[in-house]
Amino acid sequence: MDLTQGTEKEKNSRAKKMMLLFGIVSLLMGFAGWTSAYIISSKREDWIKEFNLPTSFYISTLIIIISSVTYFLAKKAIETNKGKQGTALLWVTLLLGVVFIVFQFKGFSEMVAQGYYFTGPTSSIKMSYIFLIAMVHIAHVVAGIISLLVVLYNQIKGKYSSEDILGVSLGGIFWHFLGLLWVYLILFMTIVE
Repeated sequence: MDLTQGTEKEKNSRAKKMMLLFGIVSLLMGFAGWTSAYIISSKREDWIKEFNLPTSFYISTLIIIISSVTYFLAKKAIETNKGKQGTALLWVTLLLGVVFIVFQFKGFSEMVAQGYYFTGPTSSIKMSYIFLIAMVHIAHVVAGIISLLVVLYNQIKGKYSSEDILGVSLGGIFWHFLGLLWVYLILFMTIVE
C-alpha cells in the first residue's frame, strides 16, 4: 500500500495514527526499561519479598477497565449517530479516569501508612520502583484525561458523526492503551516479587 495515495483526509488520518503509534511505542519502551530494572533489582539482598500491593490499586484496575468499556460504548454510539448517548458515556469515562487517579493516590497513602516511602531512610528499592511506575502511569492518565476533554469538547460542539470519528478513535486508542498498560503493570508487580 502506498501511504502517499488517497485523499487529503485519508493521508491526514494515517499521519495522525502513525504519530500516536510512535508515541505509544516510546511509552512502551520506557515502561519496559523500568520493569526490566525492577526484575534485575529484585535479585538484591535488600529487596522486600513479602509485600502485598494496596487494595486500592486493584480497585483502580477495575475502574480503568470499566472506563475502557464506557469509551468503547461511547465510540459505538457516536458511530451510529447517537450523539447524546456518546456524550454521556464520554462524561462517565472522564469521571472514571478521575476516580482511577484518586484510588491510585489512596494506594500511595496505604503504602505510606505501612511505613513505605518513595525515598528516604525508610524507603526501599522495591517501594521506590512501585511509586515510580505508578506515578509515571498516573502522569500518562492525566494526558489521557486531557485528550478525553478535547474529544468531549469536540463531541459537544457536534464535530463528530458516523462519517468523521477520527478524534474519538485516536483518543480511544490512547485510552485503551493506558488501561491495558496498567493491567500489565499491576499483574507484573503482583507476580514479580
